[in-house]
Parts: sequence; C-alpha cells; structure tokens
Amino acid sequence: MSDQIQRFMFDHTNVRGEIVTLSTAYHEVLSRHAYPPAVNELLGELLAAVALLTDTVKLDGTLSVEVRGQGVLSLLMAESNPGGELRAIARIAEDSHLPSERASFRELVGEGQIVITLDPKEGNRYQGIVALDHDTLGGCLEAYFSQSEQLPTRLWLSADGERAGGLLLQRLPDESQNQDIDAWERSVHLADTIKPEELLGLEQREVLHRLYHEETVRVFDPKALRFGCTCSRERMAGALLTLGADELRDILQEQGAIDTQCHFCHTKYHYTAVDIEAMLDDPDAPAPVIH
Repeated sequence: MSDQIQRFMFDHTNVRGEIVTLSTAYHEVLSRHAYPPAVNELLGELLAAVALLTDTVKLDGTLSVEVRGQGVLSLLMAESNPGGELRAIARIAEDSHLPSERASFRELVGEGQIVITLDPKEGNRYQGIVALDHDTLGGCLEAYFSQSEQLPTRLWLSADGERAGGLLLQRLPDESQNQDIDAWERSVHLADTIKPEELLGLEQREVLHRLYHEETVRVFDPKALRFGCTCSRERMAGALLTLGADELRDILQEQGAIDTQCHFCHTKYHYTAVDIEAMLDDPDAPAPVIH
C-alpha cells in the first residue's frame, strides 16, 4: 500500500472527505526513535491527522500540530507541508513510568492543550489552541474545527505500529450546492462503522466502496506522501542564536565548539567558535558551511 492521501466528495452535497494511508513514512519516523508501542500508535494517529489537516486547509506552507500534555507524554508533535513531507516526534516526561501497549490517549497525555500552527510561505503565521477536553486525539481535533473554523468535522484515526490511517469528513458552509439534506448525517453514520483493521489494511478505494457503495462519490487523484525533515544548517543556527551571545560563548569556553542534532531526523550539526562568532556578528548571514 502506498503512502498517500486521497480527496473525495459526495456529488450534489456540501460534504467532502479525505482518506490517508501511511506505511513507509510512518516507519521512517519510528526508526529514528525507540518509543514504547503505545506512543508509536499515538504518533501514527497524529501523523495521519496532520496530513489530513494540511490537505483540508490547503495551506501553501507548513502546518504543525503539537499535543502539549502533563502526563507521561509532555509533547507529541507532527508537521506536514503541501509537498507531502511529514515528520513527527514524541517527548516522554522525565521520571515517568512508561505506558503499557494498551494505554489510552488520556493516560498518555493527561491534561493540556493542542496547538495548531499554520505557517504560510507568504502572509502571517496563525496559531489555534484547543484544550485536551476529549478522550481521543480525533475528538480534540474535531473540537478545534468546531471552535476555530466553525466547520462540522469528523475524524477517524488509527495506527498499529506498522501502518497509520485516517478518514476525515467535513460539511462545508455553502448550502446552495446541497441537494441532499441528510447527506452529512448519513455519511457520518456510515463512517462510524469503519473498523481499524479496514482503515489500515484495505486500499483506500476499497474502504470508500465498503462505506459508500450506495452513494455517488467522486474520487480525486491521490497525492503521494513521504517522510521529510525540514532541518538545515541555517535553521539550526537560527535556533542556536535564540540562546543569546553570552550563553553561546559560555558553551564555547567550556566545550570549544557546539554540536547539536535535529530531534526529528537525528542529523548532526557542528559549529566551531569561528562559526558562532560569525553568526553573532551577522545573524542574517547564511550559516557557515563545513567543507
């Protein structure tokens, strides 16, 4: 099964949807870390969700979803862009008891909030925040759409450590195109019958056929998805500069150089004292390149 997302809509209604399947990209994320099974599964759900949200809002830029919890997981983050690149990370709170394979979303994250950041290539950055008031990741994201976008939205998410998948339905505000007043309730009712093994194990068109074979569904060409990290020497240099000149020089005095790595893909970056001083003298200059 390919890593891809596919849009669909119900003809003569204002209901649209998306279905996503992830395997290789999901494996790429997990291969860089050693998370417990329960965390792997929740991370897969978040990867599927961020892919669905990116395609839904049609953002020409980066979309990230951060789950900031006070439980075993202090942070769960996934990021996507229109090019179909995905990356994700989890952070387990210090001195926490690792969860079992059957740990629930609430057991993993506890209280907290979800922060959704839309960072377009042009225009202003936008952040939406919603409390973790529901027992599933999908329920919390549905609340975000209800509060921030005022669009009725439903999500079905699943992951098993090998594959991740998701289904999204959304009712658009334009009622002039809707010739079926029961379309939204009916499409949601049918989607509620989907089983995790179907969402994860069947081809996307087969899932849609099983759910909506009595409906008139228009299916669009799928878009490929893949693991991709947006880290770079320049971006890492910018992150270092936020520490301030005094702290950077203290580190140099102690260590002689600064070594850091991307938390998402584990790429390592090395900055000499000369590199750091050049960055401090001209923060807008490109980061020095190692030859």
